[in-house]
Amino acid sequence: MAARRLGSPASRWLRPSALLLLVASALLSAPSPARALRFDLESGHTKCVSDEIKVNAMAVGKYHIVGPDPNSPDAQLPESHRISLRVTSPYGNSMHYAENVQSGHFAFTAAEAGDYLACFWAPDHKPPVTIGFEFDWRSGVSAKDYPSVAKKGKVDMMELELKKLEETIKNIHEEMLYLREREEEMQDVNRRTNSRMAWLGFLSLGVCLSVAGLQLWHLKTFFERKKLL
Repeated sequence: MAARRLGSPASRWLRPSALLLLVASALLSAPSPARALRFDLESGHTKCVSDEIKVNAMAVGKYHIVGPDPNSPDAQLPESHRISLRVTSPYGNSMHYAENVQSGHFAFTAAEAGDYLACFWAPDHKPPVTIGFEFDWRSGVSAKDYPSVAKKGKVDMMELELKKLEETIKNIHEEMLYLREREEEMQDVNRRTNSRMAWLGFLSLGVCLSVAGLQLWHLKTFFERKKLL
């Protein structure tokens, strides 16, 4: 809706200063790039991270083990510092798998909508060791490499930022449509659940009335046999 308003005839009468102010405010409100996550994983244990991704959205990820000595980042890692990774779709399809590695990356286009799961695990080791690693997982607009796009297309910074804003607006619009679809699905589920609960309530009421009628009939026949009535 925002893109349509900017393209309306009324926007032609905006002053240049107002237009620049609008662009600057949009740039300031744009989301900042995501940072890599840092984890500590004990040998013989598993740690999982999930991310909700829409259909046809691109997802990229990079991961690498951090050395035990932070003062020597270029030092060779010990053989015990290795991890395995599996990325699965909401329906259990494997999107990426790596075993006993110290670093790696993956990229895919989501064919299913939902929560994608990335699980890291380290082989059992005696004595136990703690492995630190960084994981950078991005999807949607944040997954696109805009600096490379700018270098290939010879795009200046302002045009690049406007392109980012356009992609962000499209992503927000698609997210709103996706949330609307999810809301409609939840409303359908609620309606079906309410209908079933109503039928269950009528069935329970019918069973209770039937049991009450049987009890009255049993008491009546009992008193008649005893000649109390």
